Amino acid sequence: MYLMRLILRFTPTEYALFNKINKHSIQGLLYYSLSGTKYENLHSKKGYKFFTFSDIFPATDFSPEKDYSLIISSPRKGLINEWYNKFSKMKYIYLSDLSFKIKEIKKIQVGVEKSLITGSPIVLYEDSKKNRYFSFRRNGNVDFFLKRLKENALKKFNAFYNDDFLLEGPIFDRFSLKKEVSVKVTIGTQKFDIIGSMWNLLEKTHMEKDEIKFYNFIMDAGLGEKNSLGFGFVNPVKIVGDGSHD
Repeated sequence: MYLMRLILRFTPTEYALFNKINKHSIQGLLYYSLSGTKYENLHSKKGYKFFTFSDIFPATDFSPEKDYSLIISSPRKGLINEWYNKFSKMKYIYLSDLSFKIKEIKKIQVGVEKSLITGSPIVLYEDSKKNRYFSFRRNGNVDFFLKRLKENALKKFNAFYNDDFLLEGPIFDRFSLKKEVSVKVTIGTQKFDIIGSMWNLLEKTHMEKDEIKFYNFIMDAGLGEKNSLGFGFVNPVKIVGDGSHD
């Protein structure tokens, strides 16, 4: 079973600090590019949007002498195709007040793998009513994290497929935390700090045949909360230079 992903490679037209672009800027570009398509109202749709994207990589200040990349994934193949068609017709993209020349846009197939690495932080709520994010520094409870991660993934999977699938056992058997991060996101005039975690390894050592579809979905839709804001993007460990970075 293969997943379809979109890789967008681009070059800035001027020097700028890396933090000049935040995840809301990228999300805005993706929504704007859907104008005139059957997905043009996706931004206002309540509930899950069923797409995510990696951090821009490499994570260095922007230079016209370097190329940068972004990977987009979704279980909706039609959505990936719409973005491919739109970006294929563009020469430049605009993020915040910066312009970038598109160097390449391509679709790639990725196989479902047992071992994953994060390409953007995984975010989970510890208490959604209080808008408090889970933090390993605060409570360090890996069991709580994995339990919430599994609950969230199953809820999204069953919503997408209108199913009642249940996963026996833990969502991952082996794991290696890289670090906890705090990501600043600016929406309009408001600034938010979102706590997430980066992982060197999230592994399911054995998948039953009826579980492959579920793990396929995880790789397409992302893990945890706020996927459409570019959180929870994962890739196979064996892929190099794919957004699996700091």
